Amino acid sequence: MMRGLNYLPIWRDANLLLLELEQAVRGFARYHKYTIGSDLRSTALRLCQTIHRAHSRKESRVKLVQQTAELVDDLKMQIQLARELKAFKNFAEFQRAAELAVGLGKQSGGWLRQTRAEAGRHGAVRRDPIHCAPAPPEVRG
Repeated sequence: MMRGLNYLPIWRDANLLLLELEQAVRGFARYHKYTIGSDLRSTALRLCQTIHRAHSRKESRVKLVQQTAELVDDLKMQIQLARELKAFKNFAEFQRAAELAVGLGKQSGGWLRQTRAEAGRHGAVRRDPIHCAPAPPEVRG
C-alpha cells in the first residue's frame, strides 16, 4: 500500500512538509520547541497518517479526506502563528513551510471535491435520516 502512496503528490508534499517542519523545529528556541513546535510536528504527522488512511480505506474515504483538508487548515494556522511568535530561524524557513501548506490546501480541496463527486455517483453519500417519534394515539385520528 505504501508503494501506491508514493505516486500521490499530496502524500509526497505532506511528507516533505513534515520533514521541513522537523528541521525548522530543531532551530526553535526551547520554549517554542516544546509548545508551537510540538503542535506543528504532531499535526504534520497526523496529516500524513490521515492521507494514508484515506488512500487505503474506501468505505470511509470522504470522511478521511475531509479530515485531511481540516488538518491542512490547522497546519496553515499553526505555521502562521509560529511566524508571529518569531519561532522560525528566518523568513525562508517560514516561507518554505507556508508554500508547502498552501499547496497541500489546494490538493486536499481538489481531492475532497473529487471524492465527494465519486461518492455521490456511487450513492455512497447518505444523509442521516430524520428520526421522529410516533405521534401519540390521540393525535393519530
